[in-house]
Amino acid sequence: MNNQHAELFRRHKLNPILSAANWPYPVNSIFNPGATLLPDGTTLLLCRVEDRRGHSHFTVARSDNGADNWRIESRPTLLANPENFPEELWGIEDPRVTYIPELSKYAVVYTAFSRDGPGVSLALTEDFHSFERYGVIMAPEDKDAALLPRRIGGQWALIHRPVSAPRAHMWISFSPDLRHWGNHKLMLEARRGAWWDANKIGLSPPPIETPRGWLVIYHGVRQTAAGAIYRLGLALFDLQAPEHCIKRGDEWIFGPQEVYEQRGDVDNVVFPCGYTIAQDGDTINIYYGAADTSIAMATGSLRSILDWLERHGDESTATLNG
Repeated sequence: MNNQHAELFRRHKLNPILSAANWPYPVNSIFNPGATLLPDGTTLLLCRVEDRRGHSHFTVARSDNGADNWRIESRPTLLANPENFPEELWGIEDPRVTYIPELSKYAVVYTAFSRDGPGVSLALTEDFHSFERYGVIMAPEDKDAALLPRRIGGQWALIHRPVSAPRAHMWISFSPDLRHWGNHKLMLEARRGAWWDANKIGLSPPPIETPRGWLVIYHGVRQTAAGAIYRLGLALFDLQAPEHCIKRGDEWIFGPQEVYEQRGDVDNVVFPCGYTIAQDGDTINIYYGAADTSIAMATGSLRSILDWLERHGDESTATLNG
């Protein structure tokens, strides 16, 4: 058959690797986890956990091999705290975890579901037991955010996705202190028309620093007569000027095709918020929410992903609406 596409990510045979059935306390669904590899080699997932009110919180799950035998904390790791942080009134969602060597801490950037819609909040932690909340750093409506792991030109950098109806693009903003943000720059536009990533895009897991540039896995939302389809695409950005897109793939590279991705609380969604990279520096595991109902995992090669983007990426479509 000629209808064969490059398989940049291979789904794990145990998918979905985590669901509500695994949880030690009653929940509705588990999805959209942040991820990091701890110094001892343990994979830590900071899972979005939705209760039957529809409100979300975060709970840690750990695995020695990143695939099975998960050790799930018996109670929520981080709950919404609307008394002190009113922007968390209706829960906290979609954490993205970045280790910050300069601070020797993990930055957790997440969506706070406020009375006025979703905003971007930040918390720092050393151990995923205690958290220093910074509160809202990007006001509603804004989400799909993550920190770069190091300063750019002496400034911290945050990728995020404000909404400017009817379209939503990826932006990058800068800060001297992680609290006050400015110098906002458009980073990647949603295309117009019939593209798979027309009108609405957003960051998926945090950007990955590679010798060729910042590798960004982003999601695009295609609106169809049957509803939305969430798929993944690739783009590469300059290491010293991350608002500058070097390459952008025209095609989506990973989309819902398995039953657990096509049927759930929200059909036809693959939505990664985290990844880990193995000691070989090449093997990447992405952890994604499947149909807003469970967590799945897929494995790829950074080298193969970058080579595909080199062959299929287009500079001319990096930031225009074509």
